[in-house]
Amino acid sequence: MKTSILLVAGLISSMLLQAQLKTTVVCPPFDVDVLEGTVNRLFTYSTLADVEKQFPCFTSATPETNGSTCGGVFFKDKDISFFTERNYIEIGAHFKGKLSIPLIGAARTSLFNVLGNPSIKDVTWDAYQTKYGILIVYFDKASKINKIQMSNRNAATLKLCE
Repeated sequence: MKTSILLVAGLISSMLLQAQLKTTVVCPPFDVDVLEGTVNRLFTYSTLADVEKQFPCFTSATPETNGSTCGGVFFKDKDISFFTERNYIEIGAHFKGKLSIPLIGAARTSLFNVLGNPSIKDVTWDAYQTKYGILIVYFDKASKINKIQMSNRNAATLKLCE
């Protein structure tokens, strides 16, 4: 009888030892340098694999094709997207991270001191020529910035996703 109980206890113990522990993926904080066009030293032209390796907590990823899709790595909970196929990074109004220049929520009239004159101006957005390419800032109805796009391309070659 003791042998049977010990055998059953041994089997149960061995089954419990084989249980797998699952870890929670933790991302480093997002640190955006607006003037350099980087996020944690990832550039606008970084690859899908580079972004996934640096930030393993992405909410979704779309494979790249031949430029006809919007392949990239997306962090919906942090409001940042890396469109790796089109070489740009998009930061939304609810971005959870640090911006080198606090642009989200900034007034349109306050940008000249930091960014200078825009190279292209529209009713809802301004585009600034940068050393890495182009910075586009979008405005809400109160003329406050609610979205930023950084790309290594220029205005003529930039293709944005909808």
